This record gives sequence, structure tokens and C-alpha cells, in this order.
Amino acid sequence: MSSTARWVAGFRSAVIDPHEQIKLTEPRAFDDETVRQVLRLNGGGAQLRVRLTNRYGRAPLEIGSARVASRKAADAIVTETERALRFRGAERFSIPAGAELLSDPVDLPVTAGEDLILSLYLPGPTGLATFSHMPREITYVTQGNAATASALPEAIEIEQRYFVTGVDVLAPSDTTIGVAFGDSWFEGVGTTVGANRRSVDALNSRLTGGWVVNQGISGNRLLTDEIGEHALARFDRDVLEVPGVSRVLLNFGINDLILGAMGGQPPATADELIAGFTELARRARANGLIVHAATVGPYAGCVFPNLPIEQTQSTRTAVNEWLRGTDVFDAVFDVDRAVADPDRPTFIHPEFDSGDGMHLNDAGALAMAMAVDVEAFSG
Repeated sequence: MSSTARWVAGFRSAVIDPHEQIKLTEPRAFDDETVRQVLRLNGGGAQLRVRLTNRYGRAPLEIGSARVASRKAADAIVTETERALRFRGAERFSIPAGAELLSDPVDLPVTAGEDLILSLYLPGPTGLATFSHMPREITYVTQGNAATASALPEAIEIEQRYFVTGVDVLAPSDTTIGVAFGDSWFEGVGTTVGANRRSVDALNSRLTGGWVVNQGISGNRLLTDEIGEHALARFDRDVLEVPGVSRVLLNFGINDLILGAMGGQPPATADELIAGFTELARRARANGLIVHAATVGPYAGCVFPNLPIEQTQSTRTAVNEWLRGTDVFDAVFDVDRAVADPDRPTFIHPEFDSGDGMHLNDAGALAMAMAVDVEAFSG
């Protein structure tokens, strides 16, 4: 790799606090177990580094072994690609409570669209694990130390991701890196598990000269904490601190309008959401980022009970009208019109509905990605 190469984000996974009330999934802990995780790389490079986290841990996290390899199938690895992860030269290490560690560089060339396998042996009790709760990918867990195994014995499967926030890759210096910063419509709820058909995956298939990494959190909100820290609180960490970032795509709003009702909070007003979007745009531009924003998608068919669906439609309409007409962003991608049922525009089109009236299926995620102007994004 030439001297013009630089470290950029090749994969990201936004995490949440397992000690908070989680309404959608159950957190868990580990003890004398190997956790093998599939990380689909959005971009590649000549070397890689892995970012491990104990951000929400309440005690040091002991890592008995950490290994990476290319994926063969399911939990099986391509054995000749298997490498040890070292942290300041050590293969066994501890991550302090609240901290993250970045591994030493690993000589393992990787490419965009490749599945990297991360194996962590956790020798002692971890406490509740810092995790990504709905990543639409399988994690494999088995007893004992099987970090170097070609395939895991008697593994169980879990649809969550643990103790990892990203992979950096050594890529050409002119590589364009974007961050998809938002909620479940980026993280991919409703799309096929393990198939990599999230809207961000579909967008990456359209891009040349760079890629977008996914910092979506299902249930996340723009203005207040619900599932994960709200967007204004996590923007610096999950966008500005991403190496190589020059662009950000925003998708928020639905959870501010209806999900807060589960916790007894009133829906956000149009003025509050507009102020939140404006502040994100200001902070992005102040840091030299190009910023794109999505309109708030339809959700009138939502099957979850006791949510203020009808009474928030006028707010959604007002916010979307503002988004379509404002100049605070470099571009707006109209997800609402791309996926709405033209006969019932407050509903997701039946061809795009995952079945719950609130999330997109594979075809809907593709339609969302197609709404992005890739020339504006790249330019």
C-alpha cells in the first residue's frame, strides 16, 4: 500500500446500553464462551484494525483470545486467513469499564462485501454485554475456548452483536466515506436476516469510489433517549469520530413521533423535530461534512398497539414539507414518496411492507436506497 493510503471505516456497528430498559430484545452476558460474529465489510483495504468496546460495562472485560478470518459459510472460517488480534502486542487483554480498544494492524487484505469473522473468547463473567440489538445478522456462541476452531462445536445462534463497534481498513486516500446515521430504517429491521439487504447495503451497491458505514440503531430517536442515546447526544461519537468520514445521511423522526408513547412521553412537535434536524445539519457542516437527510417515512399501518399513529400524521406532514423545501442540507432524499402507497400515502406500499406496517422489507429497503442521489452524494 502506497504512502497515500489512510485508515478509514470499513464497517461500523452502533451499540446500546444493556442496563437500560430494552423493549425489543433481551441483553445477555457471557462466561467461558466463544462468541463468533459475522461482520459484512462495507469497504476493503490492504490491512485492518478492529475496534472492541466495553462502553457500557460496569467492570473490566477480559478477552482471552480475539481472532479474525474470512468467512467460509455460517460459523466456519477460511482457516488459512485466520489471524490473531493483538492490542499493544498482547493477545490476551482487558478492556476497562467504559472504554474501547483499537487493535494493532493486521495483515489481512479484505474487500467490500466480504464477510469477516470475529471470534472472541470470553474466559470469565462479562456482566451484561454492550451490544447492537437488531443488526439483522447471526452471532454464533459456544462453550469454552473455540476461537481458533475452523467451525464451532454445538453453537447456538443469536440475532445480536456484542463488544464490537467497527473495523478500520487501510484504503486509498481518495476513498469517500459516508455514515448512515439513523434508526431501524438504516439498521435494517424488516429485511432478511443474514442476507445483507438493508437500505445501506443497497446504497453501497450503487456507489463507486467509496462507501457508507451503518450507524443505525432500531428504536433510536432524534431528540430524546429511548433505545440508545438520542441522535444529538451520539452524533460526535458515531459520526464525527468515524475515520475518513466526509458525508452523513440522516434518517430520524418516526420514533420521536410514536415510540415515546410506550414510555409515556408525548410525541415530538414539528418545531422540535425541525430544530433537531437543523442542529445536526449545523454540526455536520461546521465539521466539513456534506449532509443528506431523508423525509420521514409512512407508518399509518403500524400493528403495534397504543401508539399515537393518527394524531401524529399532521406533524409528519409538516416536517416533510419543511425537509423538501429547506436549504439547511446539501440534499434531501424523499424516502416517504419512494415507499408510500400512492392510494394511501400515510401507509407503506404493500410491496415494501415487512408486515408490521412500520418497517421496510428487502424491496422497500432497495427503494429507500434508490431515493438517494448518488451523484450529489459523491460530489
